[in-house]
Amino acid sequence: MERVKVTWFHAVRGCVTVRIAGSGTERLLSDAAGDGIELLALRRTSPGEIECIVTVGDFFRLRPHLRRTGCRLRIVGKRGLPFQLARIGRRKFFAAGLVLFFIGLYLLSSLIWRIEIEGNERLTDEQILAAARAEGLHVFQWSFRLPGAEELSRRLNTALPGTAWVGVEKRGTLVTIRIVETTEPEPRTLLSPRHLIAKEDAVVTRITATRGRPVVKKNQRVKKGDVLISGILGGDGLHVNVPAEGTVRGLVWHEYDITSPLVRKAKTYTGERRTVWHAVLGDRSLKVSGFGEPPFAKYESVLRQENAAWRGIVLPIGRIRETQLEVTFVERRLTEEEAAAEGLLQARADILRKAGADAVIRAEKILHRKTENGKVYMKVLFEVEQSITDEMPLVQPQGE
Repeated sequence: MERVKVTWFHAVRGCVTVRIAGSGTERLLSDAAGDGIELLALRRTSPGEIECIVTVGDFFRLRPHLRRTGCRLRIVGKRGLPFQLARIGRRKFFAAGLVLFFIGLYLLSSLIWRIEIEGNERLTDEQILAAARAEGLHVFQWSFRLPGAEELSRRLNTALPGTAWVGVEKRGTLVTIRIVETTEPEPRTLLSPRHLIAKEDAVVTRITATRGRPVVKKNQRVKKGDVLISGILGGDGLHVNVPAEGTVRGLVWHEYDITSPLVRKAKTYTGERRTVWHAVLGDRSLKVSGFGEPPFAKYESVLRQENAAWRGIVLPIGRIRETQLEVTFVERRLTEEEAAAEGLLQARADILRKAGADAVIRAEKILHRKTENGKVYMKVLFEVEQSITDEMPLVQPQGE
């Protein structure tokens, strides 16, 4: 008899591997073929014994032929869907749990877990999320309840002012909203007529007038309130007031009283640490280990959040690792020169912060210095080149 390959169709019906022994095996094969019974993967294992695979239906049709030929049958294997279902049926709770697991997995994958926003500059994330929520798009929303991506993009483009294009892309449980904002020219500030005056006593080092009339020159000494660039153009009887614009830099002298202690306290880490774990669900966290007071008198906490991910999508569940580091404070004693240098460094930083980022310290001179009660006292004169302009509005006379 021709051997037939076992296919998936036979596996769905269920197959049984049997061994048939007896002197009438040849007659059995002939009778089975005449009755339309398929004997698959037929082979002879020894004289008087054959092995084959039959479907479950043909297995029961084979029994009368066994009795008629006097052959004996022994089952050596079972496979196929009916036997798998029978095994699962004997383990009902496992089967129910497996079904519930796949149902839960499907439901969780049908939720929107995270919304990302890209490309926005003028619009805030809160404005975009509020518009999306008004269209039904929010975290923990069912995916099948959302309109199509093109329809949702069109609605958001209409709802968000100042957008040229809005794109919505859904990948698994992640939705990405991409924003392209319209390009608008920066509005020019309307300036009223004004003078630019000196805000400090200084010596002018550079003057550049882009609008208005300069009234001082380089190396000229000016006092606070002097006009540097006039906003009045023209002569007697015929003049026009404009908003003066330009840059005037000058040398300004700042006198500082500096106090620098000889003993400084510095923070150091001892190397001792403790780890505390927190479980995270959404925007809530719950401590799960490390209860009780820390064993350190003083410490700092370093937090690191780790969220679970599935297929590259970050889920709103995870954990927070809190590392508590023990710290201690030690005293560091400075020499007079070191204390004076640190005091000067702090004074320079304060000057540049007040005078502006473009200020430059040209010179410094220590007028007085003494050490007393564990501190260094200094009076220092700094020469700083900085912007010295301030604004003074021009008031139009009545009737003009």
